[in-house]
Amino acid sequence: MTAKELAEMLSGRETGNETTPREGLSARDASLVVVYGYSDDNVEFRGAIDEEVGAYEGTTIYLTKDGLLEEPACGIAENIECPYFIQVREKAQTIKAVWHDEGGPCWTFETDIPHETFTIMEDGEPWCIGIVFSMEDLEVMA
Repeated sequence: MTAKELAEMLSGRETGNETTPREGLSARDASLVVVYGYSDDNVEFRGAIDEEVGAYEGTTIYLTKDGLLEEPACGIAENIECPYFIQVREKAQTIKAVWHDEGGPCWTFETDIPHETFTIMEDGEPWCIGIVFSMEDLEVMA
């Protein structure tokens, strides 16, 4: 299965029925990741990455070849960021989850990662423009 084939298969589905467990396993086996907005505050990852990211009013998500880059617990003062994490984050690729309060789809995604798009519907209207990408297209960090 390719990213394009999977995106075509998902396009037009209604919220709540974005992917099936079997499709998630097939995506995982093909090293593909499906990304879509869920409700007004979450971004879902299915396939080779199976996670949920809080994204109220939008967020930037950092990725490496290993998957999602999560904030570390460095054991230093809360308002000081870990310098090693900053170095890794600067080299990570990003997906910007954009929440739209008015008009058009509620969720869109911006990224330089090669991807295909699909549309999730709600009550016959576009609700989310999701993306499908391959883990193989994530750059190896130097």
